[in-house]
Amino acid sequence: MLFVQRLFTDPTGYFTWVFLVVFSVCCHEYAHAQVALWQGDSTAADNGYLTLNPFKQMGMTSLIALLLIGITWGAVPVNPSRMRRKYSEALVAAAGPFMNLLLFFIFSVGASVIFLITPNFTMNNAVFQLFFTGGVLNIVLLIFNLLPVPPLDGWSIFTFLFPHVHKINTELRNGLIFGLFILVFFSFGKLFVFGAYAVFYVVQIMIPLLKAVGI
Repeated sequence: MLFVQRLFTDPTGYFTWVFLVVFSVCCHEYAHAQVALWQGDSTAADNGYLTLNPFKQMGMTSLIALLLIGITWGAVPVNPSRMRRKYSEALVAAAGPFMNLLLFFIFSVGASVIFLITPNFTMNNAVFQLFFTGGVLNIVLLIFNLLPVPPLDGWSIFTFLFPHVHKINTELRNGLIFGLFILVFFSFGKLFVFGAYAVFYVVQIMIPLLKAVGI
């Protein structure tokens, strides 16, 4: 079933997913642009990427793909030659996944608050599901973007930590990268299961802490 069919069978779920993906991807890309500027590269800033505007951060093709099949992408232009330090490119790459980690915690804490303040709480609570889904989505984006596969952020981080990877035979390196990508592709559903467990784990930790501060 195409994702767009959910618009007719589960419109609330459809628009919730679209909103969360757009918000999370735009925050991810904004983090790249902001850290690049801090590291001396104003390429993204000069081209208007210091924004959460999805039409800028994602583009029309990416947004249409999201509306039709439920997946999307984003990108900001950077110029490593303009950055100040040798680790700047890796730092810029890490900024996006770090933003997803931050959003994961924010959404998980939000789910915890909703759990505590909602009388006769049930798992079907719409606001709880919004925060819960946001937490799951962002832990999945975090893990996926950290894969050491070009053009994902993990590749820039990996090659900074292990610069000798460029000396490996190109065919062997590409084969290993392709194999890793295929493995993750067929395990993608399990990432969401892991994400759900991760959100529940944080919720279980946060509930007694929030009760202790009077929420």
